[in-house]
Amino acid sequence: MKLNELGTGQSASIVSVGGKGALRQHFLDMGVIPGAIVTMVKLAPLGDPMEVRIHGYELTLRLADAEEIEILAVDEVEKLSERTKKREQVKHPGLGETGIFHTKADGNPLPDSELLTFALAGNQNSGKTTLFNQLTGSNQRVGNFPGVTVDRKDGVIRGHSNTLVTDLPGIYSMSPYSNEELVTRQFLLQDKPKGIINIVDATNIERNLYLTMQLMELNIPMVLALNMMDEVRENGGSIHINEMENRLGIPVVPIVASKNEGIQELVDHAIHVAKNQERPGRMDFCDPEHDNGAVHRCLHAIIHLIEDHAQQAQIPLRFAASKVAEGDEEILKALDLNQNELELLDHIIQQMEEERGLDHGAAIADMRFKFIKEICDATVVKPKESKEYARSVAIDNVLTGKFTAIPAFVGIMSLVFWLTFGVIGTWLADILDMGITWLSGVVDLGLTAYGINPVVHSLIIDGIFAGVGSVLSFLPIIVTLFFFLSILEDSGYMARVAFVMDKLLRKIGLSGRSIVPMLIGFGCSVPGVMASRTLPSERDRKMTILLTPFMSCSAKLPIYALFTAAFFPRYGALVMIGLYFTGIVVGILFALLLKGTMFKGEPVPFVMELPNYRMPGFKNVGQLLWDKAKDFITRAFTVIFVATIIIWFLQYFDPRLNVVSDSQDSLLALVSGMIAPIFVPLGFGDWRISTALITGFMAKESVVSTLTVLLGGSAASLSSMFTPFSAIVFLVFTLLYTPCVAAIASVKRELGGKWAVGVVVIQCVIAWVVALLVNLFGIMIGWV
Repeated sequence: MKLNELGTGQSASIVSVGGKGALRQHFLDMGVIPGAIVTMVKLAPLGDPMEVRIHGYELTLRLADAEEIEILAVDEVEKLSERTKKREQVKHPGLGETGIFHTKADGNPLPDSELLTFALAGNQNSGKTTLFNQLTGSNQRVGNFPGVTVDRKDGVIRGHSNTLVTDLPGIYSMSPYSNEELVTRQFLLQDKPKGIINIVDATNIERNLYLTMQLMELNIPMVLALNMMDEVRENGGSIHINEMENRLGIPVVPIVASKNEGIQELVDHAIHVAKNQERPGRMDFCDPEHDNGAVHRCLHAIIHLIEDHAQQAQIPLRFAASKVAEGDEEILKALDLNQNELELLDHIIQQMEEERGLDHGAAIADMRFKFIKEICDATVVKPKESKEYARSVAIDNVLTGKFTAIPAFVGIMSLVFWLTFGVIGTWLADILDMGITWLSGVVDLGLTAYGINPVVHSLIIDGIFAGVGSVLSFLPIIVTLFFFLSILEDSGYMARVAFVMDKLLRKIGLSGRSIVPMLIGFGCSVPGVMASRTLPSERDRKMTILLTPFMSCSAKLPIYALFTAAFFPRYGALVMIGLYFTGIVVGILFALLLKGTMFKGEPVPFVMELPNYRMPGFKNVGQLLWDKAKDFITRAFTVIFVATIIIWFLQYFDPRLNVVSDSQDSLLALVSGMIAPIFVPLGFGDWRISTALITGFMAKESVVSTLTVLLGGSAASLSSMFTPFSAIVFLVFTLLYTPCVAAIASVKRELGGKWAVGVVVIQCVIAWVVALLVNLFGIMIGWV
């Protein structure tokens, strides 16, 4: 039978894995190999994709992909014994002591002056960024969904100035399946760090060690950090560190990165192996006696065949051999084999496949998992079902239930918006606004009493305080929104949203994984665009980047708040929620257009790990809020401050630099008046509005500061230029028109200059067309 036919709660043994290319290799790397036991957990609420449990963790895949996997049903899955292995307890090895397979030193330690560079590598969601923060004192973003780190980050290990550690994007194997995985592989192969710190989730050690084996093949000094050991202990499990070191030939250090446990010992071991260039004592994981030694003979034959090519290409020999056996096209191309060598290579691999009864990719994956099973049987005392897993199952019964998942998602997001715009955020914003107003009044009285020049007085009160102060008052709303979004990220709910929404997103040409960058876009488009790197398909990545700006970012909140307070004070939360959903609807329509034109074809397969739910780390949430508040305040006193002064200056003087009595005669009116006719069909053709929209390109908050400088920002002053309906049209336009310069720069970085220009043009055109349609609708029904 096929995997897609497996009933909920049933288990089966995998017989064969069909398909081809990168997806099939990705399945093999994730442990979907012949002989593995897989249990059907559930279907997504809409019937697709499915969630299965394999090697102790949850994996999602679509039914169409599951149909390629042949299984044999079993009545009862054999469970590993939980009894503790009887063995003599030996003191944890010290520096340079790793048991049977000793690390191999080059002979000459590195000079003290040489920089010790480390790569911090591990599976997605294994705690890399948390460990990076502990090692360096940095405060990088931490989350509980795959793909938080999408670029490399560098930092110096605290107390060791001659070190540099690089936090790399999470990967499951050294066969890159997505762009951020490619970043990690290229760094390890090309930058050649002096050492590797491999972080492993100790609660899911069987899957994590698959990457460890490939990192050891790179022949770079390495230390293994077993993270989340507190969860292992709390659930009755243990890991025999000494025996694991004996068998792996690298230092193994138990840690709890979130609590700073074991970090100093880890640093000591990492610096020792890098300083003395102690390389892994073992890189050969194939058993000569297993399955007649077919894989063993194949790998060693390949090693002899490619040895000189690997040396010339500067690729570690054992790593190159295993990748060639897998069929890795990039490595094969780099080795530059001649035709005779390629034919001989084909014969070697074909012979192995015939003897082993598996294709080359499955045979190599099986060899690795057989070795991992031996290691785990000898060193790991399996914990009972963890409290975290039991809690996750209970929560998922509601949040991913067939009839409750969609209502739960709508309810959660509605609650977030209501608390942000209707209760907490607005209340805090009102308090801060009163404080800014009071301070402005005090400064105004002080300047008047001092008798300062009227021009300077106007600059400070009408320019700086009115512009910057009006933007700062909305800081609590933005921080509140980020607070709730960060809780959703840290808890692990984001991955569930992707699981639930995959079938819906497929209808508009995207994978469920695209939901994560777009949800991040509600906070800020810049990290949303960067998060698209977690998507393995270039097609899906480009589509997601083009759609992310339609998700209304928090920088637009001050605009919404200003207009709703002026025109819809009783329905503020309703209007804001309506704007958010308008952006989503327009984004969906645009996606359908893209699906039928530029981006024809099917979205990428939905293969993703579902992490356990975890309590959000208050330190992480607090750090994120501080970063966002600091970023907002920095922009308020840099970009917005400068923009405010420029707007005030252009409004205050005419072309001959004389003070104007009427702003209609100002420099600003002259420049903006050239653009204003574009907005006449939309119902707001005033030059002052055009000015605000132009400054909004620098930072969306500048729209508020500009209008405040030009109009005073009060409800009465806005009413002189807008009707309630034209205010709605204006809000629709600001919702949809071009994102800020920072977001455009992110698009340029990811896709190139032409795509960045395209985003600006497309967004402006769509915003103008949609706003025009709304205005025409208002004219038809007599609202205008």
